[in-house]
This record gives sequence, structure tokens and C-alpha cells, in this order.
Amino acid sequence: MFEKLAILKGLHPGFFLEHQLKKKGLNKRQFAISLAEHPQTIGAITKGSRAMNTALSLKAEKALGLEEGFLMMLQTFYDIESEKKKNKEKNTPNLDLIRPILFWDVKFEQIDWHQNKEFIIERIFERGNEVERREIQKFYGKENVEAMLSNLSSNNYIKTKKLNS
Repeated sequence: MFEKLAILKGLHPGFFLEHQLKKKGLNKRQFAISLAEHPQTIGAITKGSRAMNTALSLKAEKALGLEEGFLMMLQTFYDIESEKKKNKEKNTPNLDLIRPILFWDVKFEQIDWHQNKEFIIERIFERGNEVERREIQKFYGKENVEAMLSNLSSNNYIKTKKLNS
């Protein structure tokens, strides 16, 4: 089971369920009725708009000949990936306020805003506008930005642009 799970980690269990139903030539509505479930429930799960629950998981696994707990494990891994995405979004500044063109030499959407803090602060204070500078100060903290900029004292341009607000 774990080998198959490793490949499918992060996939919504409904997508896997739909694949299994198609593979076996089963109609979603008839499958739902055979499990004593509402067809809308199966439809919502296969679209990925509803989570798999334990009771339905056990019934579906038994009906499809899957290992017990497989669909719930998929749901758990999907939930973990969703939470990681949420946390990643929280761990970035407001990207609507920062122009991607400032980071022309890297893939903007792949920037690690914590690991590359020094590079980001330097770039924003070297080439960014006031809105971008304020957002970076808000994200990293004014004191942290000031400390970082003082460490970058070899660049006179940055020193002159140091925290005007």
C-alpha cells in the first residue's frame, strides 16, 4: 500500500476514486446507490470539492477491492499538502505589492522568502519603490531590515535608501 501511496501523495482521494470507477466501468450514481450514499456526495468527492470520510472510505474500499484505509490515507496526505500550501502562502509578503520584474533573474513564484531574505531585502531596497519597501519592512520587521541593510554597507545606494518611513 505504501508504495502506491508514495506515488499518489497529495492527490485528492476523489480523483483516485473516479479513476477506479472508470477503470471498472462503474457509473458514479449506481455506485453511490450501491453504497447507500447520495449520488451528490460521490459527485462532490470525485470533483475534489468534498473530503472523503471514514465511513464512506470503508464502504468504497470494500466495494472496489482496495486495501482498508487506503482512501483515508490519501485524504490525510491531501490534507497535509493543502495545509503546507496554506502555510507557504502565509509565509510570503503580499505578492500583489511586489513587482516580479524586480527578480528577473530568478523564478519569482519559487522564491523562498525566508531562506533568501538577504538577497530579497537588498534587491527591494536597491530597485524597488516605496510600496515594495514598506511591504518588505512589514513582512520581515523594520528592525530586521535595518540590521540587514547595515550589514550590506558596501552598497552606498542601499545605505542612502535606508528606511525613509
